[in-house]
Amino acid sequence: MNWMSKWPGAFPVFVAEARGARFKDVDGREYIDFCLGDTGAMTGHSPKAAVEAVLAQAGRGITTMLPGEDAVWVGEELQRRFGLPFWQFALTATDANRFAIRLARLATRRPRILVFNYCYHGTVDEAFITLKDGAAVPRRGNLGPPVDPSVTTRVVEFNDVAALEAALAEGDVACVLAEPALTNVGIVHPEPGFHAALRELTRRAGTLLILDETHTICAGPGGYTRAAGLDPDFFVLGKPIGSGIPSAVYGFTADVAESVAARIRLEDCDVGGIGGTLAGNALSLAAMRATLEKVLTEAAFERMIETAQRFTAGVTRAIEDTGVPWHVTRLGCRAEYLFQAERPKNGAQAAAAADFELERYMHLYALNRGVLLTPFHNMALMCPDTTADDVDRHSTVFRAAVRELIN
Repeated sequence: MNWMSKWPGAFPVFVAEARGARFKDVDGREYIDFCLGDTGAMTGHSPKAAVEAVLAQAGRGITTMLPGEDAVWVGEELQRRFGLPFWQFALTATDANRFAIRLARLATRRPRILVFNYCYHGTVDEAFITLKDGAAVPRRGNLGPPVDPSVTTRVVEFNDVAALEAALAEGDVACVLAEPALTNVGIVHPEPGFHAALRELTRRAGTLLILDETHTICAGPGGYTRAAGLDPDFFVLGKPIGSGIPSAVYGFTADVAESVAARIRLEDCDVGGIGGTLAGNALSLAAMRATLEKVLTEAAFERMIETAQRFTAGVTRAIEDTGVPWHVTRLGCRAEYLFQAERPKNGAQAAAAADFELERYMHLYALNRGVLLTPFHNMALMCPDTTADDVDRHSTVFRAAVRELIN
């Protein structure tokens, strides 16, 4: 894929096999994997329960464009975990976000959406927008946008309640599409009271709230939404929910369901830009059921978060001992270090800490010593199979990399 050319080194590593928290390349070298398919394999590679469910389902049929019993079980489990009553299936979180945006526009009869600067929502066209000198402009690297994103989207800084209120005041924003915490530009946590203000302001403006938890599911089995007691109108989740089998879901409230149902004619429901022929296929549903029931469990998250705490502590000690002006931030079982001492409060501040060559150095240094981090932004993710020894190995490599850098 296009982004693979950006991997540090002359070429990406070619993988022969992956199990749990490790993989081997085609030359037989083994690596500790903290990238984990950049969240797609947060379950660990090929977890036994998911593999068995997928193999069994493949023999019974892969896709029929009809529901099976797994759809009922998964829907009920999604209700239990995340609190929303209605759910539909997609193959990627990008598609789930697109579908949720369409439904929000339909329900509110408004044209625009609002996102936060340096957000991550897959390849949703409306999200490739940033702020430059206070003006909304296309994000750098935005390939072939269908329109200038300022036509469809408003953008404000994360944690900026005043800017959010002003952007919603015109009454034309159908939905706010938000991560509960920024995750793809370093981890940026919400300030105290921010989510309460976000919810109150969206309700006051008649704007729907979509929380995209594709990355922040790392916060726990119910995502950031359950951990922080949030109350969205839509909830989106992709990547790890199928243990790596393409799968995604989006849920919504009864009020949204009623509003949408009132505006869709039966004869038009298959041509409205919602859904896909392979969405909700039997293989994906089998993988989702196994993942939710047996892999991403309460007990697994407890282990993963504890391991991430150990990772963060090891990196923090190395930063303090070497004196580099960096910091490491954790969200659940996800951790990331940034090349500045102060923790950013918004996307612009986090982006300002980016150093392309330094990121490549840290990534390649670790990779050459058998440790894979997420490329481009030094993220580490723990899976149920990640061990204390894996984390300690990274801490040793990280410390050595920093010492070589400063000496």
